Amino acid sequence: MSEAAFSPDERAAVYRAIAERRDMRHFSGGTVAPEVLARLLEAAHHAPSVGLMQPWRFIRITDPALRSSMQEQVEQERVRTAEALGERADQFMKLKVEGISDCAEVIVAALMDGREQFVFGRRTMPEMDIASMSCAIQNMWLAARAEGLGMGWVSLFDPDKLAALLNMPEGARPLAILCLGPVTGFYPAPMLVLEGWAQERPLEQLLYDNQWGVHR
Repeated sequence: MSEAAFSPDERAAVYRAIAERRDMRHFSGGTVAPEVLARLLEAAHHAPSVGLMQPWRFIRITDPALRSSMQEQVEQERVRTAEALGERADQFMKLKVEGISDCAEVIVAALMDGREQFVFGRRTMPEMDIASMSCAIQNMWLAARAEGLGMGWVSLFDPDKLAALLNMPEGARPLAILCLGPVTGFYPAPMLVLEGWAQERPLEQLLYDNQWGVHR
């Protein structure tokens, strides 16, 4: 084993956070201490980014009226999504898809404007700005789990409408509404599995050897 490896207990804690991270929808109110929120945002900021572009911008939502408007936008998209799902519409509408009104903190994670100037690593794959932002969100998610806080990623919204609501400059794009705060407990499995919406597939079905679709 490499001398740079963490201790067994430290490694176990890292893998536990990964395994127990959940996309939370049920929150119990409360607050997040300022120093804890600072640690979570710093964890996000330590994420890798292609070309060190650091495309993430975070907007903390403390205005109740803004929260309400954002929740209304999510609800509008929830209805449109149900319509697009056809025969699964009724099942979808029974799912809880956000905790905006219940969580302690709401943070919008957005991509900055002017991203086109960053070419390193993005000439053929411009979507790497989204990949970098996703790494930041995952860092924050894992740190939140380690702190005993729940976090949920809400993507049911119209990016242009949310950008207008939050007065974002042209070219900036919201990627996630993050609900964060205390929870009464973490789901023992992904909520969509528990609700019968989808089933996880084992890794061996998704792992190929040398060529697409070739399993060992």
